[in-house]
Amino acid sequence: MKTNAPSGSSNPNTSRSVESDAGSSGELIRGLKNRHVQMIALGGAIGSGLFLGSAQAIHSAGPSLLLAYALGGFAVFMMARALGELLLYRPVAGSFATYAEEFVGPWAGFVTGWSYWFLWVAVGIAELTAVGIYMQYWFPELPQWVSVLAMLGVLLTVNLLSVKFFGEFEFWFALIKVLAVVALLLFGLAVLLFGLGHMGDAVSVTNLWRYGIFSDGGISATLLICPLVLFSFGGIELIGVAAGETEDPKRTLPKAINGTIYRILIFYMGAIAIIMSLVPWPEIGADVSPFVMVFDHFGIPAAPSIINFVVLTAAASACNSGIFSSGRMLFALAKARQAPSLFGHISHQHVPTRGIVASVAIMLAGAVINYFAPKQAFIYVISVVVVIQLWTWSIIVVSQLLYRRAVVAGKVPPSPYPMPGAPWTGYLTLAFFAMILVLLGCDADTRLALYVSPIWVAAMAVGWQFAKKNGAETHVARVAP
Repeated sequence: MKTNAPSGSSNPNTSRSVESDAGSSGELIRGLKNRHVQMIALGGAIGSGLFLGSAQAIHSAGPSLLLAYALGGFAVFMMARALGELLLYRPVAGSFATYAEEFVGPWAGFVTGWSYWFLWVAVGIAELTAVGIYMQYWFPELPQWVSVLAMLGVLLTVNLLSVKFFGEFEFWFALIKVLAVVALLLFGLAVLLFGLGHMGDAVSVTNLWRYGIFSDGGISATLLICPLVLFSFGGIELIGVAAGETEDPKRTLPKAINGTIYRILIFYMGAIAIIMSLVPWPEIGADVSPFVMVFDHFGIPAAPSIINFVVLTAAASACNSGIFSSGRMLFALAKARQAPSLFGHISHQHVPTRGIVASVAIMLAGAVINYFAPKQAFIYVISVVVVIQLWTWSIIVVSQLLYRRAVVAGKVPPSPYPMPGAPWTGYLTLAFFAMILVLLGCDADTRLALYVSPIWVAAMAVGWQFAKKNGAETHVARVAP
């Protein structure tokens, strides 16, 4: 997944795209090759949301989970189209944080930048939690928090080395998880179509409705699983970051948005449909990765251990990206005078060491959470992530709506890639995001995120006042709609 420089940054710092040239001024170095960026972009949306989160989702909603993915996918696609319209209007390094500053106000750019940093830290904690769960497959007696702490130390070391080392690490880990999903899709189809393997007569697409489309919770259970679905789609908003830096955005951006959405829908909806066709969904437990369970049913020796290794690397990869992204975000915020200047320092390896170490220090909370609440840790953390995602995605749509008003007023030129059905699709998308916020409050496990949110809002209000006194930079004049 990629990160995005906040408004006011003159440097496009993205976790999955190349970095700017190094120099005595303290800039980052372009160290990621094209093959790194392409493979990481392909595998960036495949993480614990699919490999681990889908288990609880299937257990809770049954086949109606596919409906939840369709609804969530549509809303997120509309958000991506809104971002695409803004990017083709004026491709900028700051992306959605810059548009928030331009069309909503400077405070919105500040809040979006810092919130996005916090999101990546929370994602890192969620993925570390997944690592702890996966390690218990081999070491059931090992405390979950020990695995979390050990993996965090390894990933910190990786991130303190050169960006080229990070690129190689992510390239191979992304390749592993992409191949795993492709293998599941191909082998699953072969079993369904040609009867290959030894999975018995229970294998059939009729499993999608034979045991009922809805779980015992009915339609309410389907709605309550939508926040987890949106967590799975996290990172879609980053499609436009690399496209905003390309020499031919008119061709690249529409292809990137449409193509990535289709791939994710195939990976998620296709994989989940295959899983529930191969194994009756009532047999899929909430605590075991369905990928491990399905490959175990294939009768392949050591398949469960192999797939568990795959999902372990997927979670480690996503956490590694979270560390990389949050460190670069602090660096960019410092350059914009929206964070302490000490985070604007880079090492001789052209790595923002202080930003990385500070972010990892916050991620240590993941070990604490896994110590006190190992069973609920994953759902607690992803609930907080979803709230921040909702803010980011909503500010993108709001910025697009205000941009359209500015176009009508003749203050800015129209974009060659308009959001279809706007403004009504924008209003519908915002309504869906608002519904997700309400649903978070309806579940006792996810309600914690709503308790944390006021604290974060207060922190941002205080932080913005300090940033203004510190001379926080704003490079974009606000366009009042």
